[in-house]
Amino acid sequence: MSYQINGEEFSDQPRPGQCLRTFLRELGHFGVKKGCDAGDCGACTIWLDGEPVHSCIIPAFRAEGHAITTIEGLAPPGQLHPMQQAFLDAQAFQCGFCTSGMIMTCAALNQAQRQDLGASLKGNLCRCTGYRTIQDAIDGNTNVETAAAGTAFGRSLPAPAGPQVVTGAARYTFDVPTQDALHIKMLRSPHAHASIVWIDTSAALAVPGVHAVLTHEDAPPTLFSTARHEIDAMDPVDTRVLDQVMRFIGQKVAAVVADSEAAAEEGCRRIKIVYDLLPAVFDAADAIAAGAPLIHPDKTPTHRVHNAARNIVAESHGEYGDVAAALASAAVTFEATFTTQRVQHGHLETHGGIAWVDPSGTLNVRSSTQTPFLTRRALADLFQLQPDKVRVFCERVGGGFGGKQEMFVEDILALAALKTGRPVKLELTREEQFMATSTRHPMRVRVTAGADAKGKLTALQIGVLSNTGAYGNHAGPVLFHACSECIGMYVCDNKRVDAVAAYTNTVPAGAFRGYGLPQTLFAVEAAIDDLAAQLGISPYDFRRRNMVRPGDPMLSPVGDPHPDVLYGSYGLDQCLDLVEHAMREPAAKHDLSDDWLIGEGIAQTMIDTVPPGGHIADARIALRGDGGFELVVGTAEFGNGTSTVHRQIAATALATTVDQIQLLQSDTAHGGHDTGAYGSAGTFVAGLATKVAADNLARELRMLAATTWYADPEDCVIEDNAVVCGARRLGFAELAGAARSAGHVLDATGTSGGTPRSVAFNVQGFRIAVNKATGEIRILKSVQAADAGAVANPMQLRGQIEGGVAQSLGATLYEEMVINGDGHVTNPKFRDYHLPSFADLPRTEVYFADTYDTLGPMGAKSMSESPYNPVAAAMGNALFDATGVRFTQVPFKPDRIFPALQEKYGK
Repeated sequence: MSYQINGEEFSDQPRPGQCLRTFLRELGHFGVKKGCDAGDCGACTIWLDGEPVHSCIIPAFRAEGHAITTIEGLAPPGQLHPMQQAFLDAQAFQCGFCTSGMIMTCAALNQAQRQDLGASLKGNLCRCTGYRTIQDAIDGNTNVETAAAGTAFGRSLPAPAGPQVVTGAARYTFDVPTQDALHIKMLRSPHAHASIVWIDTSAALAVPGVHAVLTHEDAPPTLFSTARHEIDAMDPVDTRVLDQVMRFIGQKVAAVVADSEAAAEEGCRRIKIVYDLLPAVFDAADAIAAGAPLIHPDKTPTHRVHNAARNIVAESHGEYGDVAAALASAAVTFEATFTTQRVQHGHLETHGGIAWVDPSGTLNVRSSTQTPFLTRRALADLFQLQPDKVRVFCERVGGGFGGKQEMFVEDILALAALKTGRPVKLELTREEQFMATSTRHPMRVRVTAGADAKGKLTALQIGVLSNTGAYGNHAGPVLFHACSECIGMYVCDNKRVDAVAAYTNTVPAGAFRGYGLPQTLFAVEAAIDDLAAQLGISPYDFRRRNMVRPGDPMLSPVGDPHPDVLYGSYGLDQCLDLVEHAMREPAAKHDLSDDWLIGEGIAQTMIDTVPPGGHIADARIALRGDGGFELVVGTAEFGNGTSTVHRQIAATALATTVDQIQLLQSDTAHGGHDTGAYGSAGTFVAGLATKVAADNLARELRMLAATTWYADPEDCVIEDNAVVCGARRLGFAELAGAARSAGHVLDATGTSGGTPRSVAFNVQGFRIAVNKATGEIRILKSVQAADAGAVANPMQLRGQIEGGVAQSLGATLYEEMVINGDGHVTNPKFRDYHLPSFADLPRTEVYFADTYDTLGPMGAKSMSESPYNPVAAAMGNALFDATGVRFTQVPFKPDRIFPALQEKYGK
């Protein structure tokens, strides 16, 4: 068959049934991404005869005789298409996994289509940006700045991988030739709770091309947690690589390793299994009730499971003061139960990886992970390997949001590579991503609060029931975090927490942006607003009267207090002022009828900048012979922007420009250690390690120059790519030459232990319209103010906040994983699970508090996850303000809102 791809003619024969996306990727066009398998996300967009199409739903044979253009052929070699340049100028990407497809669609838009981007871009999803910068690119706006030597920190500098991202040259996990790799497909449990009585793999092994079928009999007996933390004791050990007991629909039963995916899938179909079906429980309240089916009956506190006899993984109970007495004497009180749902991370690159054993006997795993170093440690423990015989690394990661702070595929990859001695590949489908990885923890939160007549908060109590699913990865840490800062940011003498995380026979929950706080803030901030309304005090002033300020203890009765959490900087007061001022600006005119109700709402949040109990990052920087620098860090880049910020920190400390900083990252083979890119630690912890390393190297450079000149090192300064002492100047390249002649290597290291920790603050405001006849919500204004300390990169931080608000709006308004009465996920694909598209999202106004954090690198602190946290709470308060009805369940879908409005306002 004859094909024309990017202007070149060639002949090839696609496999029967092969889609065009897979065909193009096998030919090396890796800019064509796999995101959904069903034409829902647009990551695989190409041009067919000049028209943008989703290549995953086009049979490859149908492209014969047509002109195919991929992102790699959009412009002549060495040049950029105007739309590629526009995306660079606007920095219209974060993780960048959707960018190739997005550019292919945007570059094909005519002027009429540009007038309705909501309709024109409905087939292309972005999980990271919130779409504002994508519109900037289409409109021709430039968001990037330049910076002179030593001035990089604080400037809106572009991401170093930008040119590779917009041309399709950036390499993600599977963007390498894998012709020699065997393919892994998983047989997954059709039952919510069952024990394998008998399994026969002989028919599967007889399938041509099948090399191995791995079951629980082949897996190591060691129990572990898929959750990755620096301190393993945070999580229960309740998981095996392959288990004999199935505890949710979608759990791994067996792995078939074959020459092709088709052979592996056929092998899965031929495995014969006899199950002993066991009773299942899906609701957390039912799970902890007397007589409920036990999900992990053999687990004990030695497995870090609190009470397996009641399906309780973790719990916490504590009180300051006397809440009951305070409520009895309060002038006003509020009490209600709030419910939050399962939410999928929705990162467009699914979990997956490639593994092989090299000639030295080292197990190599190339994975889409936020925690390469912790994953290496876990694999070494599981398979009894020396740590230096395991290498885990990632290239650019296509989104994470906490979902890749887990080990869902690396264990199977390692087992298969070690068993077969061959390179192996496992890439989850979108359906597997939904039914077999992790979600946000669904929670029920009972909040009770009271205040006196002057507006002083006198009592604050929460009761939390968290559904952790079939396994306890992150169950305890999420539960404790959920109950901490949400009440810790208010001064109140009487506080109480009762919190339980329960096992159920559902897909496990895990780490997710915000780590439990969005669920509890939804309840607590509703209570704060309601008390203010009862007292006739504005929600801004009520918060000002009760919020913590420097010097106040940040108290929440959850576990042991954390004395290492300090006010490195404080900007909550500024954030409230900024949002109040923005919300008071004259409202934009609208043509809404009397059927629409207008309301406003706010919510605030505080978050500790680093997880408790240890978070470690090492960095190393060396002077190259040409006068540039090589910086090695362990933290991964998945749209969090750390690759930009680390270069800015180093360039500023060494008085150079960012183009002189070559960055190597997220590879255990580079040495050192990094706990991982999670918990908002990429800047605060790993960035501080980079700062320490750069400062140490700067000291070495001054000492070398001083030795050369017989001068005092204190009289030497670094400026503009040189060491200067009076009228004398030695450029970095000259210093490198002098060191080389003396047999010295000019390098330095830095380490950060993640303590003491600071706190960051955010305030979100909404003005909305609610149609009382239909329940539809329209967002008229969205504002967020953030206290991130000294802002390392304003453009990039604005994007993180916009993306966090956008992702949280999805969960607030429509995203919901639905599990039926049998335990099946009924909407395991994007077309049935509503990720926000361009048309769904407002522009969010972003404001920064003016603070400088004394604990963070160059005054900076975290801000990747906290923008997500106050969104549902602020929307709930706006909804109450508009309708007078307190809605206590998210998402706020019209079919949930409409019945209450019909009851109040009539048909």
